[in-house]
Amino acid sequence: MTLPPVVAIPLMVAAVAIGATLVYASVLDAKERRVPHKTWRPALIVAVPAAVWVYGVIFLADWRGAASYLILTAIVCGFYYLFGAANLFGGADACALIAITACIPLFPVEPWFGIPPHGFFPFAVFTNAVLINIAVPVMIFARNLVQRNRAPLPYLFLGFPVDGESIQNEFGFVMEDIEEQDGKLVRRFIGFTESLRQTIRGEKRIYTKNLRLYPEDYGDELDLYRKAGKVWISYGIPFIIPITAGYLAALLMGDILFVIITTLAGT
Repeated sequence: MTLPPVVAIPLMVAAVAIGATLVYASVLDAKERRVPHKTWRPALIVAVPAAVWVYGVIFLADWRGAASYLILTAIVCGFYYLFGAANLFGGADACALIAITACIPLFPVEPWFGIPPHGFFPFAVFTNAVLINIAVPVMIFARNLVQRNRAPLPYLFLGFPVDGESIQNEFGFVMEDIEEQDGKLVRRFIGFTESLRQTIRGEKRIYTKNLRLYPEDYGDELDLYRKAGKVWISYGIPFIIPITAGYLAALLMGDILFVIITTLAGT
């Protein structure tokens, strides 16, 4: 389905503005693990008026269709906001997903595999991002197998050991709780339920970035990590990078999950 130029052109303008910002935000997050809110201002100055125009045109042509998209957009943005408030998403991730959902409800152009029946561009971005993010643990698992790293099975997909002497130069968060009792190191992996509870309560994990920036606040921990030799950390790929990759994939290829499902179903 090809959109009329009066709708397609504003959507493409918004898509370019948000896409460029996503790439820039990904670089910032990879380097600094922080994306200031002001990063989105230039894109939103361009994308929000374009989105208002698109909704206005759709409303004049089919007010029921426009209303359904507005309701869906509000619900999805609300979920992203709540996930961000509950620390289940990073702030930058939530901002990116809300901006995409609010400003680009439809596919600006028809992608390689066509527009899926749902026609909701933000859904394709999110499912693509999740699929891409799932591929990372598989690669980490393969790396751990090759290097013969030992850990409980789930952790083999989520992290890898690094040198305790230089842990602050890595990217990720510490997956082990290490203590010294009676001159011996006692270490255990932090359970997923425990980690999730800490995240929801807003308790900070020990991030390698903080070890690098504030070594004076983590003197005891750094000493223990040096004594431990190797320390397991999570992989340090911010979710905004898969979001960006999923966004570009949605623009160029479409909804990858829908393509996989239809291919497996033979339809």
